Amino acid sequence: MAAKKGAGVLELAVLGLLHESPMHGYELRKRLNTLLGMFRAFSYGSLYPCLKQLLANGLIMEDRPEEPNAPLALQSRRSKIVYKLTADGKERLQLLLTEAGPASWEDEGFGVHFAFFSHTRADVRLRILEGRRSRLEERLESVRAALARTRERVDSYTLELQNHGLESVEREVRWLNELIGRERAEQEQQAQSAKRIDQDMPRDEGR
Repeated sequence: MAAKKGAGVLELAVLGLLHESPMHGYELRKRLNTLLGMFRAFSYGSLYPCLKQLLANGLIMEDRPEEPNAPLALQSRRSKIVYKLTADGKERLQLLLTEAGPASWEDEGFGVHFAFFSHTRADVRLRILEGRRSRLEERLESVRAALARTRERVDSYTLELQNHGLESVEREVRWLNELIGRERAEQEQQAQSAKRIDQDMPRDEGR
């Protein structure tokens, strides 16, 4: 189950990055390490099976530029494969970006979904942020309860580590509160603007 979830996160990351620009495998590896490495351990060994599966599904394609002065036997070795998104790949990416269930706000997937928020609908962004906040608030209750039970029985270093974990979660909850407030304000502003346009349309048609 965990492997399947991880594969879904990697698929979203690869499709999202290739949507921004076609890339050689090496460049894609570097970008994925920057993106995924911030949120979880990324294994390079998982990239190429993922690319192979995406190719088989027609979601990406390979572009092998030829080197005119190189012998044919060496061209396949020397040419750098460029991976590009196909039309089906773009559709698949848009589908993945509409997902706002638990997988999108758990530790495994939240950071990658957040990285592509600029391509995500506003209502989906808000659901993911609220889901993430709810998940962390549950975690806060659990951590606080554990601290209350063990505070008198652990050494000072363990206590410091537990407090550090608690502060990290509290800090992320505050950050999420700010983002959610901003998202709601923007959506409310857009709704009011749309309402004003609707109210003005009959007057414009009557002129």
